[in-house]
Amino acid sequence: MSRETITAGTDPADALAAVAALRRLADRLEDSAVESAMRVGWSWPQVAEALGVSRQAVHKKHARRLIAAGVSLRRRDS
Repeated sequence: MSRETITAGTDPADALAAVAALRRLADRLEDSAVESAMRVGWSWPQVAEALGVSRQAVHKKHARRLIAAGVSLRRRDS
């Protein structure tokens, strides 16, 4: 895998601000996609597999927000 470097003249503050903005956008996209999946009946293991994380990690990150949003959550993959 090759590594790209910040070119001469690129302000590191601008580059880091762009990284932070992309992370915020990725988090919002993940929140929306997880909520959509759970609203149509996906299980925690299905969501976790799609994200490439453990069921526990996705549950810890999203369960409280989804419950507050009124999403009916599945307890088991049945």
